[in-house]
Amino acid sequence: MLLLTEEIKKKLPKLYSQENVSDPICVWKMFTPDAGWTWYITEGEEQDDGDWLLFGKVVSPMCPKGEIGYISLNELKSVRGAYGLFVERDMYWDEKPLSQCK
Repeated sequence: MLLLTEEIKKKLPKLYSQENVSDPICVWKMFTPDAGWTWYITEGEEQDDGDWLLFGKVVSPMCPKGEIGYISLNELKSVRGAYGLFVERDMYWDEKPLSQCK
């Protein structure tokens, strides 16, 4: 599955563009179907090496309230769940404020 589509690239705000927004918009959601991890991405930019640096919130069994931070697209592509399944893009995701992403 393609995680970062052209449509998402067009909608994804640049890094730091929502820095002063009290409730930034999450435009992209990914998850592990077999491990309970979910990434809510609010910003991102392509880097010089072709990878994408992303910013958002990750929710996991170890941190159910979530943690804000950075992750690269290549890191996400290397993640495997408990049964070896890849990270998937939520194909039915609608943009929403980060406060509503749980």
